[in-house]
Amino acid sequence: QVQLVESGRGLVQAGGSLRLSCAASGRTFSGFVMGWFRQAPAEEREFVASITWNIGRTSYADSVKGRFSISRDNAKNTVYLQMNSLKPEDTAVYYCAATESNLRPYNYWGQGTQVTVSS
Repeated sequence: QVQLVESGRGLVQAGGSLRLSCAASGRTFSGFVMGWFRQAPAEEREFVASITWNIGRTSYADSVKGRFSISRDNAKNTVYLQMNSLKPEDTAVYYCAATESNLRPYNYWGQGTQVTVSS
């Protein structure tokens, strides 16, 4: 059974940084695509970034390009989201997600972790 557990929630001032972690367990993740999504109050959940487990190919939403960085540590089965130059509009619940293929919807989700950026 796949489990994704996020950590790193926090309250930071605008311009600050925060790193989120997603510990993955339950199976081998070779071939998986790991992603980060976020959902602000009264908003739809939106894609933030993704990374392929094997070769580490990354993709980012335009709103976070140049500020956020996704990475993974294969030995620790952990995916990270480094968030720099945070803005109040980055405030949201951040979710880690996984899919066996980039041709399929994300079907494994973590419980979410709150990020609040004050102005």
